[in-house]
Amino acid sequence: MAMKKTKVTKEKIVSLYMNYVLENGEKPKSVYLFAKLNDFTETEFYAFFGTIESVEKEIFKMFLEMTVELIHKDENYADYDMKSKMLSFYFTFFELLTANRSYVTMSLREHGNQLKNLMQLSSLRTSFKKYVAEIITDDYLIKQEKIQDFQKKAIQESAWIQFLLTLKFWLEDESPAFEKTDIYIEKSVKLSFELMNIAPIDSLIDFGKFIFKEKVQNK
Repeated sequence: MAMKKTKVTKEKIVSLYMNYVLENGEKPKSVYLFAKLNDFTETEFYAFFGTIESVEKEIFKMFLEMTVELIHKDENYADYDMKSKMLSFYFTFFELLTANRSYVTMSLREHGNQLKNLMQLSSLRTSFKKYVAEIITDDYLIKQEKIQDFQKKAIQESAWIQFLLTLKFWLEDESPAFEKTDIYIEKSVKLSFELMNIAPIDSLIDFGKFIFKEKVQNK
């Protein structure tokens, strides 16, 4: 009796893709070869993804989706203020990245052209900005409604830039258990929220000292 073929799912394709990249040091040359190697058809692949590149984008988006799912399991999360929610997001997200560090570092350093590497994060960017929009509270918004839409977009964009800087720091972090990234997250998130409250001086100096020590004194 022939064995029943395992059902192909989006998650299965993602898992196989990550394993392929880690084992071969490069992404598959084509959908045909990738599908043939893993005993499924191109048609099954295209039911979930249009290209190999779209798998790359989906992986980082899935990291965010898993992060949001995990932090919402905390029964106290709903009562957190915006700053605490952002910290919870960061720590959980980078724990997931750390668990998959070999793949993440390989994929984000694939091209010498940083713009091509960042293209993998386009779906993550959209989902991240949506998450930020969902946790923005009135505490950080100007009362005039006409200004609020612009302000929300500004907060989303600045949060994304902060996220990219944190990701870059994590990629370069060589400390045990990436403890310096944890410090970076705490200080940078604290600073960003104090900037929104227009009270940044103490945190700016503290954060500046940390960056100076890491990037200048350690060279």
